[in-house]
Amino acid sequence: MSTDKVFPMTAEGKEKLEKELENLKTVKRKEVVERIKIARSFGDLSENSEYDAAKDEQAFVEGRISTLENMIRNAKIIQENDMNSDTVQLGKKVTFVELPDGDKETYTIVGSAEADPFEGKISNDSPIAKSLLGHKVGAKVNVQTPGGEMSVKIVEVS
Repeated sequence: MSTDKVFPMTAEGKEKLEKELENLKTVKRKEVVERIKIARSFGDLSENSEYDAAKDEQAFVEGRISTLENMIRNAKIIQENDMNSDTVQLGKKVTFVELPDGDKETYTIVGSAEADPFEGKISNDSPIAKSLLGHKVGAKVNVQTPGGEMSVKIVEVS
C-alpha cells in the first residue's frame, strides 16, 4: 500500500484550505447543481452547451474538493518552536540579495499546498527554496534556476 504525500504547511495555510473546502462544499457545489438543473430544462442534452459547461464545472469542483480533503488530511503543521532563529527553514521568511549587486527579495518558504508567489510565498520544492534551506544569515548560496545559475547572499531570516 502506498503512503500518502505529506503536505507541510503553516497553521494559517491549513485554515485557508479548510475555508476553501467549506465554501466549495456548501456554496459552489449547490450553485453547480442548480446550473445543471436549469440547463437540463433547456431540452436535448446532446447539443446543450450550458449543460456540458455545468457538468465540466461540477467535475472540477469535485476534483478540487477531493484534492483539498487529501491535503488537509495529510497536513503536517510547521511548528514555530521547532525553528532555529537564523537558519532558513520551512515557514520562515528569508531576504536575500542577488550577487554582485541585485535587489533585495523576500519570500516566505511554505509547503507546496500554500505556495503563492504573488503573495511572496514560495514552495519548499522550488529551486530557490531548495538551495536556501538549511543555510544561515550571511551565507552565499548558488541557486540553480531554469534561467541559469545565480548567486545570492542571505541577509535576513525571520
